[in-house]
Amino acid sequence: MSLFLALFSGITIAVGVVFFIAGTVALLRFPDPLSRLHALTKADSLGLGLIVLGLLPWAGGWLAALKLILVWLLVLLAGATATQMIAERIRRSGPPQ
Repeated sequence: MSLFLALFSGITIAVGVVFFIAGTVALLRFPDPLSRLHALTKADSLGLGLIVLGLLPWAGGWLAALKLILVWLLVLLAGATATQMIAERIRRSGPPQ
C-alpha cells in the first residue's frame, strides 16, 4: 500500500474518532435533549462515515468494502429514524422540567 493511501486512511480514521469524541462531549455539555440529539446524530453519521472511508483501502476486496458501506448506510438510516422518533416524542410531551 502506498504511503499516501496509508496517510489518508490514518487521517480520516483519526478525524472520525475526533467527531465521535465531540459528540460525546456535546452529549454531556448541551443543555436540552433536542440539541444533544442533533449533535450526536451529526457527529455519529460523519464520524462513522470518515472511519469507513479510512477503512475502505484496507478492506481486502470489493465485497468487504461493500459490507462496510452497507453498515454505514444502515447506521445512517437507523440513527436518523430513531432520532426523529425521539425528537417527536420530546416535542409532543413538552420540554423536560
